[in-house]
Amino acid sequence: MRALIELDARASGRLRVAERPGLRRTMAVVFAHSGDSWFWGAALVVLWLGGSTFWRAWSIMVLASISVLAGLVLVLKFLIRRRRPEGEWGSIYRNTDPHSFPSGHAARAFLIALLASGLGPTGLAIALWIWAPLVSLARVAMGVHYLSDVVAGALLGLVLGLGAWQVHEPFVAWLASVSPIPLL
Repeated sequence: MRALIELDARASGRLRVAERPGLRRTMAVVFAHSGDSWFWGAALVVLWLGGSTFWRAWSIMVLASISVLAGLVLVLKFLIRRRRPEGEWGSIYRNTDPHSFPSGHAARAFLIALLASGLGPTGLAIALWIWAPLVSLARVAMGVHYLSDVVAGALLGLVLGLGAWQVHEPFVAWLASVSPIPLL
């Protein structure tokens, strides 16, 4: 097991650009932050407030799925307790969440991409399937995750996304029936 952990650390280190100024680092920073939960939460609320019935239902489903995923990732991180790689970049992540396994950003990105595939328009799905691996690799490149963290996060996001996809219609119908305000 120790050999796998060392291999993971070496492979992750080769992808790291956090300490190297330039275009690759700048792009990694942009993609690393683009998967932040606050960003997606705010964007989904705006989409819900201003969108059509389709986008309102989609945003509610994605927001609910992200919320469940966040709880699951948090539980796993505190059970596993793998320390993040050493580094300076990402102090907000390092201070609020010192654990790296699994990657919540990778899980969220792949969950959103999968839900766009099943419940959203094709163009959005294609864009998000390109974006999700870039977010995941950017988290490794910026030194806040190991490769195994993002692989595990991606798999977790895909599994939860498949489950959410299966319960989408009954969930939205149930939510519309119990909500005191019109959600859709």
